[in-house]
Amino acid sequence: MENENKLWKDWRLHLLVLVIMVISEVIGAHKIPLGFSSILLLPVVYAVLLGLIAYFTPLVKRKQAKNSEPLVFISVALLIAKFGVEAGPALPKIISAGPALILQEIGNLGTIFISLPLAVLLGLKRESIGMTHSIGREPNLALITEKFGISSPEWRGVMSMYIFGTIFGAIFFSIFAGLIISIIPLSPLAYAMATGVGSGVMTAAALGPLVEIYPHQASTITAFSGVSNLLTSVTGLYMGILIALPLTQKYYAGVMKVKSKFSKNKE
Repeated sequence: MENENKLWKDWRLHLLVLVIMVISEVIGAHKIPLGFSSILLLPVVYAVLLGLIAYFTPLVKRKQAKNSEPLVFISVALLIAKFGVEAGPALPKIISAGPALILQEIGNLGTIFISLPLAVLLGLKRESIGMTHSIGREPNLALITEKFGISSPEWRGVMSMYIFGTIFGAIFFSIFAGLIISIIPLSPLAYAMATGVGSGVMTAAALGPLVEIYPHQASTITAFSGVSNLLTSVTGLYMGILIALPLTQKYYAGVMKVKSKFSKNKE
């Protein structure tokens, strides 16, 4: 109880968050045209960047860094509650799209076939298994830790992705989502389901550009995104245990065989 009181009394942390939020909202959303497409920058991008900059200044001390950790989970809890409220009115539409929502988790496996060979080409070895089998959030970190241990290259791989996703995930998803949405003409509901990656912060960052582009469908899009993220969070670990991780290991072995044969032929 004493630690909780100290957390809420950390005026420096709350003031800094308030200032960052106000600055981000004042800047607002901006589009950067890129020929036939554009990148949509939302306040969440500025907030993450300003937070990173503040972290490396005297404004944020060890106390604020430690106190901010539990507050992140509180913020995500509020976000999930909002998703739940939006999902209620759209329940009939969600039920009608049931098979698509359930099968969308299989689509996450497709990234393995693209990302793992790229990681190997960049010179990574077994680290690529931990890096590419999933998005690298807490459940996946626990899975790799349990299976390979913290001294393994697989653990170094998933930990590097966990850190990278924590720092740059929201920025990447916000920019990349806006770019893809403007390039590929798919249903906004399909994109809404694609935003559910199993991370509340990253899902919100990917959802922002979609709602900005399709404001008349905002509530339905938010509902589909929230349900998709919930399903991914629930089923993602089992998918990783039963399919994603074994598939990545076998695929890695095949890629390394091809690479070794190519290297011998080149010699």
